[in-house]
Amino acid sequence: MMVKGDTIVVVGVGARTPLGFDATSSAAAVRAGISAIQDHPYMIDRFGERMKVTRDTGVDVDLRGPDRAVEIAVSPAIQALGPLVGSGRAEVTLILSTGESRPGQPDGFAAQVDTRLRKRLAQHVALTGGGSTAGGHAGGLLAIYHACKSLREGRAKFCLAGGVDTYLEPETLEWLDENEQLHSEGNIYGFCPGEAAGFTLLTTLATARASGLHPLLEIVGSSIASEENRIKTETVVLGEGLGAAFRFLFQDGPIDPVDRIICDMNGERYRGNEYGFAVIRNPGHFKDAADFETPADCWGDVGAASGPLFVSLITEAEARNYQNGPLSLIWASSEKGSRAAVLLGGPRRAA
Repeated sequence: MMVKGDTIVVVGVGARTPLGFDATSSAAAVRAGISAIQDHPYMIDRFGERMKVTRDTGVDVDLRGPDRAVEIAVSPAIQALGPLVGSGRAEVTLILSTGESRPGQPDGFAAQVDTRLRKRLAQHVALTGGGSTAGGHAGGLLAIYHACKSLREGRAKFCLAGGVDTYLEPETLEWLDENEQLHSEGNIYGFCPGEAAGFTLLTTLATARASGLHPLLEIVGSSIASEENRIKTETVVLGEGLGAAFRFLFQDGPIDPVDRIICDMNGERYRGNEYGFAVIRNPGHFKDAADFETPADCWGDVGAASGPLFVSLITEAEARNYQNGPLSLIWASSEKGSRAAVLLGGPRRAA
């Protein structure tokens, strides 16, 4: 499915990653190829080595559960809300995603994070409506999709769409290790679990103009799909779900070939195979499909935060004139089957 209708623009972004506590520093570190991957202070993997992780050094390593996620999420949410702070009690719809249910993060986790985050943000803006979901890797992009839908249907004036995730719960790390998903010298196809939060403030172009807000990017399209042949199953992935998400973006008219691709590939072979098949299913839409960026190499696998953080990378590139073209594709894939993709255009396209 794809959201269509009025032009939606990004007017604020916020980021907090293991590389930096705001969008500017995080983007600069990714652009420079700096890696935050380090040994965990005390968790040991099945090979007897300390687990390779990325972590937010500004949060106590022993802080756990929803409180840890909220502590990571507060500052980037406020960053994204910046254009509205001080402009009166603007009503904002919050749509939030966390990681999928897993050991160390049980059912109900997303709702707990949502409730506590709303309390922390209430002093800055009036939050109304929205909700939360345990969307996994695609979660942040699912939040953007539903935010676009709410704005186009007139159910919201401003939407704060974001994702927060942390794999640093000991139970979660042990579960990843048991599933042979942790990257190490003995398992080169695993990933380095991390933690981060990213947020985007969205509105219609008409509302942005009426409010005197400068569009940072245009949401050219946002789509979601589902994959039946999921990772950690006996099936063979052929890119049907991700391919459908791409197709929904491109199917409604002439769109220039994509200039830049940013995705949540993290070193697992499944994800590379999926993307390869998805590209084959959508020929002619990429200037160079092999020229994709994988920020997980720098800030680790940050799950549900991935999509909104990709948006912040593009806004920073646009602001500093190193964006390599006007049209960008960002995408992410959740373990339980959700697939989401967003096409982003530069601010001149929105104007």
